Amino acid sequence: MSTDTIPQSDLPVVDLKPADYASPLDVRWCPGCGDYSILAQMKKVLANLQLPREKTVFVSGIGCSSRFPYYMNTYGIHSIHGRAPVIATGLKAVQPDLTVFVITGDGDGLSIGGNHLIHAIRRNMDINIILFNNEIYGLTKGQYSPTSPLGKVTKSTPAGSIDNPINPLCVAIGCEATFVARSIDVHTKHLGMVLQRAAEHKGTAFVEIFQNCVVFNDGAFAFGTDRKTKAEHLIELEHNKPLIYGNEKDKGIRLNGIHPEKVELGKGVTEDDLLFHDEKAEEPTLAYLLTRMSHPQFPVPIGVFRAVDRPKYDHELNRQIDEAVEARGEGDLETLFHSGDVWEVE
Repeated sequence: MSTDTIPQSDLPVVDLKPADYASPLDVRWCPGCGDYSILAQMKKVLANLQLPREKTVFVSGIGCSSRFPYYMNTYGIHSIHGRAPVIATGLKAVQPDLTVFVITGDGDGLSIGGNHLIHAIRRNMDINIILFNNEIYGLTKGQYSPTSPLGKVTKSTPAGSIDNPINPLCVAIGCEATFVARSIDVHTKHLGMVLQRAAEHKGTAFVEIFQNCVVFNDGAFAFGTDRKTKAEHLIELEHNKPLIYGNEKDKGIRLNGIHPEKVELGKGVTEDDLLFHDEKAEEPTLAYLLTRMSHPQFPVPIGVFRAVDRPKYDHELNRQIDEAVEARGEGDLETLFHSGDVWEVE
């Protein structure tokens, strides 16, 4: 989709505001849905970066999150179930000057779209994949999803889910994602920071957002949103900083062999004993370890887990094409069709 208000590429871009990225369409999510917060922060990030609207594209699949392109005053594609990474891959390959966002959910991205998702990540296309995780199927009214916890009672699992849930960040790290991050819908300042860093990253940026479904899975992430207790249950990752958490910042994470363990500072333990976060480490093992920390056994990490530089598929593809053209000249489709063995069928 596109709107009539998208500026032409030959016109100057002048101080775009968040409201300039809002389409004139009514936003149709349930009152209280976490998607509203994500939409608001996305518009702020685009304004911070002054991304031209005619050079920005949102691609989505199917689900509540997939309404997103309608609400952005940019170009957008509301595609088919699970295939948004495929369309984004093709789009970025042939139009490398575009900024491309994939908007998906835990069902759309990790169930029917799981295969496409992992290949988009491993190729390291210069695209941004934003996965809204509410641990439920919201659009189809409350069935369990690939991220629903064991024992989850839903309309499709009345006796409790017996499927082991997928950890989206584990998948991303396993596919050698060059940028991996997590935030929470109501942590607006933190969410904006994460989305902006993802947009600035060159290569595939994968962001998981804990997003509350107020109708079918309300409170799924209350451990990380309750103002009184969230400091005890979250760790905000900072590059080259120790893993410290707690209301009094008196707790931390250290390694015991290859296993993380919770410790209290000041009882024979100093900050130097703690695990220090290194988002730029080429070896992803420690980043993967952090993705495995989950509530209630551990405080849940949020922030940037990994940010490294690797060759990008779209850049390499266009480099190969440029080299082929330079060596062999511009292609001629008609000549190609009539080259080699040719026969007529009557």
